[in-house]
Order: sequence, then structure tokens, then C-alpha cells
Amino acid sequence: MFHKPLELKEGAFLISDAHYSPRRPELLEFLKAIKKKELQPTQLILMGDIFDALFGLIPQTYQVNEEVIDLINELSLELEVLYLEGNHDFNVANIFPSSQVFTIQQQPILLMKESKKILLAHGDFMGSKSYKIYTSIMRSPLALSILNIINSTFNNYILKHLYHYLEKKKDCTEIKNFEHIISSRLEEKFECAYFIEGHFHQNKFLKINFFNYINLAAFACNQRYFIVKSSHKELLVEKIFSKER
Repeated sequence: MFHKPLELKEGAFLISDAHYSPRRPELLEFLKAIKKKELQPTQLILMGDIFDALFGLIPQTYQVNEEVIDLINELSLELEVLYLEGNHDFNVANIFPSSQVFTIQQQPILLMKESKKILLAHGDFMGSKSYKIYTSIMRSPLALSILNIINSTFNNYILKHLYHYLEKKKDCTEIKNFEHIISSRLEEKFECAYFIEGHFHQNKFLKINFFNYINLAAFACNQRYFIVKSSHKELLVEKIFSKER
């Protein structure tokens, strides 16, 4: 589902799959650097899975992420912030009231760069039928309310179990035959100049028949983020954030 085109601004920052949690504080430092004007994006585009777990209607997930949530809200009063929900962070529109939040149903979203069409998505919008049913149920207010009641009743059991699982998960694994997977998944379905998404953590630039495809690196793996600089051969320039910069 497409919305009225927005502008993809020169100098915009794109960041995907930061999977922020107390054990991975790098995103907090990155946002602090923007707040201090050490980094100066013209636009901040958060491409989903910015948090390891942030679910609307489950307040316990706000508490561990409070400092980052507050920083994003502060930044959204100073510059345009676009937030594409992922599979780890959804129903967040009320959490980020000054950001433009896009649900999985609204993705890919359409932005224009000069006369070029740019499509952005987190990357999980074209799952199997069973996955779509699962995500629809999990994002529903009723399901989240029930989960919140169960989790609260049993001393955060569900969230503790989830965090334990996520701590063991490997986020930086190469996907074999990735180009074939992407071609069969997207080819002949979209026409644009660039299709940009996260989710897969592959940091790949591919030429598909109808567009240039970019799969963003996961910030969680090596603190990579991307700057829109169309004067270069590629639309995006990759940078690595370091506190020692």
C-alpha cells in the first residue's frame, strides 16, 4: 500500500535493525551524537527492528527502552523522523507521536528523490500466508492486551523468555543464494529506481531487472548506517558509527 510520496532528502540518515537493548547500547550513543549535532542528518529514517522488543500496549517493553524512546521523540521535534515498523517493533505510533510511523500494511512506502521513485520497507511485508496471519494476530490490540495481562500476571515471564531467546540469536549470518531469493521475491512486482529494505542484515547492493536493490546492513552487527548522497555512483554512502570518532 502506497502513501502520498514524501521526499527522500539529500543527507538523510537510514538506520536498520539496531535491535537496541541494554546489552547493545550503541544506538543510544548514535542518537546522542545526533542530539549533540556531532552528526547532522537532514532526515532520520528508522527502517524497523530498531529495538529488540518494543510492542504497543505492552508497557514493560517501554521501560527498558525508555532512554532511546525519549531521544527519538526529542529528535522528532527538530527534524523529520520516519519510522517503518518491523517485526520486533510494532504498534508504536502512540509511542512516537511526532514521527511518521508506517505499519507493515503500509510498506513499502514511496519517496521521491528528484524524479526517481524510491521504495522503502523493513523487509517482512511479503512473508508466507501463514506468516501474514501470524503477524496480523500478533499486532492486533486484542492479542497484545491479552499478552500484557498474562505477562504481568506471571511476573514478566513472557518477556523474560523472549529476551533470553534474543540474547542467543545470531543476527549477523550470511544468507546463501540471497540474490536469487530477492529476485524471485520482488522481480516484476515493483518498478522504481531503488528498492531499499532491512530485515535480512545482508549489506548487499544488487541490480534487479526493474530497479536497484539495497539490503541495509544491521546496525546491531557493526554500527553501519547510511547517508543519502546521490552525487556518488550509489544513492547511499555507508558509514560506521564509533564513539571514538
